[in-house]
Amino acid sequence: MNDAATAFWTVAASNGELREEHLPGPGEDEVRVRALYSGVSRGTETLVFRGGVPPSEHERMRAPFQVGDFPFPIKYGYSSVGEIEAGPEALVGRRVFCLHPHQDRYVVPASEVHILPARLPPERAVLCANLETAINGLWDGAPGIGDRISVIGAGAVGCLVAWLAARIPGCDVEIVDTNPARAELAGALGAGFAEPRDARGEADLVVHASGDPAGLEQALALAGFEARVLEMSWFGQRRATLPLGGPFHARRLELRASQVGTLPAARRSRWDHRRRLALALSLLEDATVLDRLLTDESPFAALPAVMWRLANEPGDTICQRIRYR
Repeated sequence: MNDAATAFWTVAASNGELREEHLPGPGEDEVRVRALYSGVSRGTETLVFRGGVPPSEHERMRAPFQVGDFPFPIKYGYSSVGEIEAGPEALVGRRVFCLHPHQDRYVVPASEVHILPARLPPERAVLCANLETAINGLWDGAPGIGDRISVIGAGAVGCLVAWLAARIPGCDVEIVDTNPARAELAGALGAGFAEPRDARGEADLVVHASGDPAGLEQALALAGFEARVLEMSWFGQRRATLPLGGPFHARRLELRASQVGTLPAARRSRWDHRRRLALALSLLEDATVLDRLLTDESPFAALPAVMWRLANEPGDTICQRIRYR
């Protein structure tokens, strides 16, 4: 069994399966990791699962350690937490985070794993990739002390953006979502809550993370004069129609995209992806409130059915965790 692994593959649109594959032994400066948990990024991963990556983005959307090419068959994913079972003696037994597809055991360079902080439970560490996205988003959004911030969409990324923003002194953060049941969660994260019809306007910064073009349209409506609207959703091949003929120009609004693959220009000379990931892990360490984002857990054997559900049924899942034992 030491030379076998099981991995999740998307083999056609909305069709996934588990495949057994050969697992090589770790070479010099490599580690073999036994997965404990992985997380499913409901936005990007389900879009990939449905075959929604446009041809122009096939290369840019490649994940670390991805196998196969878009659209199918493809081994995709980027939020794995496990334990090192072979490799340099000083690392064996350490729990780590790795940007790796859903797989029960895998071999990667030792430089690609990130040791979990002492107090960070591996169950929570699956949020690391989403928190990195939220950190990058707020760097792009550049909120200031005391800003009024609206976050549209109470999915994992939206909630993490709101949690971070609410920790900036004086900031008044409101989460806007169509599901009123998310109000209690918003309060726990330090934010207010409103359904779209009741959302306040005149925001200094509006972050759109709902994945729905209608949410982006509302983001423009909630922004104050000369405010910034930050687009964190990715629509793949879908089109978004925006009312740019209304007050958009007169209010001098700024619409900016944020994507986690590139560090903001203002930080690029001092930060790299590894430092940013270490920051995300450190922020997760004592953030017990974020356990509330992990709403669903399933065994690895159920992942093909789970991925189909996440991609094709609305549901109330915020973050789906997969367990491997």
